[in-house]
Amino acid sequence: MRWSTRSPAPSTRRGPAGKSTRAKWPVVGILPRVVITVRTERLVLRRVSADVDVDNFVDLDSDPEVMRYLSGGAPTPREEVEREIMPALIAEYERTPGFGLWAAEVDGEYVGWFCLRIRRNRPAGDAELGYRLKRAVWRRGLATEGSRALIARAFGELGVARVYAETMAGNVGSRAVMAKVGLRFVRSFHEKFDWPVPGTEHAGVEYAITRAEYEALQG
Repeated sequence: MRWSTRSPAPSTRRGPAGKSTRAKWPVVGILPRVVITVRTERLVLRRVSADVDVDNFVDLDSDPEVMRYLSGGAPTPREEVEREIMPALIAEYERTPGFGLWAAEVDGEYVGWFCLRIRRNRPAGDAELGYRLKRAVWRRGLATEGSRALIARAFGELGVARVYAETMAGNVGSRAVMAKVGLRFVRSFHEKFDWPVPGTEHAGVEYAITRAEYEALQG
């Protein structure tokens, strides 16, 4: 899934845990001393921190397979993470309270990130869902689990009217996750990129779910 700046843009760790759930749409909680924390059966999503997450972001983006549909496999430079991405993410928490990007942990280990973000060029009420996970945890259902939790938060707590996600048409893995969490295909589009990425000659795709569609899924 794409990200805001180049393709993309805390640090209290686990607090008292809420009860885990095996429900289709996980329970979302806000923990003491953490402005926004989402806990699912396996995942803890916490605010990013410049103190601990620069290395995490650099390591994640150093895997060519992780970056295949984002930069053609090129890593994100440490300087960009330190000077541009991290400050932008932290400022975003204040600019759009309740939204942003969260570092994802499993059993205290960093595995990537998830985001639910408000874009300035989108209609009011729209929120963009995204994620990026380490290759070591692919195909374990974590992308689906985290995405469902953020969709539940979007419609249950944040008053969002519509959640959407975008990726390249050839990114079958991300498209499968979008479908699993209830998003439906909306459109194809072409976008100009400042750097060549294999596959950009094909259309990008947008998937989305509205509040009414989400509520129908809940029965």
